[in-house]
Amino acid sequence: MAVMPLLLLVAGSAAVAGLARRTPVPAPLLLVAAGLAASTVPGLPDYTLDPHIVLPLVLPPLLHTAALDSSYLDLRANLRPVALLSVGYVLFATLVVGYAAYLVIPDLPLTAALVLGAVIAPPDAVAATAIARRLGLPHRITTILQGESLVNDATAITAYKVALAAALGAATTWGEGVREFAVASLGGIGIGVVLMVPLHWLRVRLCESALLENTLSLLIPFVAYATAEQFGASGVLAVVVVGLYLGHRSWQVDFETRLQEEAVWKVVSFILESAVFALIGLQLPVVLRGLGRFSGPQALGYAAVVFLIVVLARYVWVFPATYLPRALSARIRAREPGTNWTAPVIIGWAGMRGVVSLAIAFSIPAGHGASAFPARNLVLFLSFTTVIATLVIQGLTLPPLIHALKLPGRDTRAETLAEAQAQNEASRAAEERLSELLRDDRNALPGPLADRLRTIMERRRNSVWERLGAVNEETGESADETYRRLAREMIDTERQVFVQLRDARRIDDEMLRTLLRRLDLEEATAYREVAS
Repeated sequence: MAVMPLLLLVAGSAAVAGLARRTPVPAPLLLVAAGLAASTVPGLPDYTLDPHIVLPLVLPPLLHTAALDSSYLDLRANLRPVALLSVGYVLFATLVVGYAAYLVIPDLPLTAALVLGAVIAPPDAVAATAIARRLGLPHRITTILQGESLVNDATAITAYKVALAAALGAATTWGEGVREFAVASLGGIGIGVVLMVPLHWLRVRLCESALLENTLSLLIPFVAYATAEQFGASGVLAVVVVGLYLGHRSWQVDFETRLQEEAVWKVVSFILESAVFALIGLQLPVVLRGLGRFSGPQALGYAAVVFLIVVLARYVWVFPATYLPRALSARIRAREPGTNWTAPVIIGWAGMRGVVSLAIAFSIPAGHGASAFPARNLVLFLSFTTVIATLVIQGLTLPPLIHALKLPGRDTRAETLAEAQAQNEASRAAEERLSELLRDDRNALPGPLADRLRTIMERRRNSVWERLGAVNEETGESADETYRRLAREMIDTERQVFVQLRDARRIDDEMLRTLLRRLDLEEATAYREVAS
């Protein structure tokens, strides 16, 4: 892709994503709609989705960001439902959707239909989890959806490779397919396990600055993905394993590195997610040009049938997967919280497809003559329409469905209480440590400075409790929020004075940057505590 079209794509998608924050429409849906609208503009460059870019260059950082933000402990606690969705459901959808398409569409070989099933089997939970967090869905549902999206791409890509080999006439038996799946999955996990410890050690021990550590952080997902793929294993699983481990151990990294890393990956994730959802809509001309002998109404009819099969197949899997294990195992009933029918309804309807499905579809080789993939253009069209239909129809109706079912939201008061108790224990331990250190003459401090340290700890401990207290009737703020707002007003005043002193040449720019950075860190702390 030329530089100018790429810049237009990034700038345009970022602008639309920023606009989405001012509307009730989730950003992924607005980006897809904008891409569809832009694809009809005459003279717009072709934005063909290249799988050789998306899979090795776009997918790893997105997976790594999601893994860093995920909780290893929560995923382990919900391993059964996550595995049933990310592995069991994807294989089930591949077979069911593929066989149903084979029965419905004349002249579509079963092997080609199974390729279609593998392509559109994995849901992309970016849009679903964004909606879930914004609407305050129960934490367990959000964890299950996010955990599913971390692993299901690996299952789908492996199933696709097996089905594609069969469709192109390569000798592939069920045994060979199972062996390839086992090698890819176990190999990807194994390579991730092998890489995660030395990569973390490098970050903690060898890198001496936040810039070096974050440079390594940017390289990690690509290293993990490329290493696994080099050995014929799943690069997706390698990236996820490494990301989960690094996120779980992030507390061992220097504070400046964590602050920079969070900002860096937020920017990377924002740009990539915005661009890929816009790219989905921009594929419309490419897909329509290649439709070939299938007429518009006929192809749309097939698309509607495939979409309905995809939706129904997810519910056919989700409800039994939710209730059968509980019915058959007393241990599962005792270990996992109970659920009612509303949770599987939401999880079933949240199965929106995304850019990975299109990237896999575009990677189907065109070929010629006997080596040509049968009905490639139709499979590409059905993949595109399924992605668009799930994003638009399910994405737009998911928030009203959540409101209609009246799911219990997250108990923010209980979360704040737990946070306050944790902060109280940590602050008391810090106070005891301070008293112990001050008894050593080597740590002697003037009284006012020692009192300042104690005041800071007391303030930190009390701030969370104050969020549970009464609010100001006029402003709606708690005492803690008012305190933070006034502190930020004071910081802003200091910042203006520093700039005036620089302009008057009483301090130079280097000193100004040092002073402003100190204020920025204090303001970031104030913002985080109010936002939490």
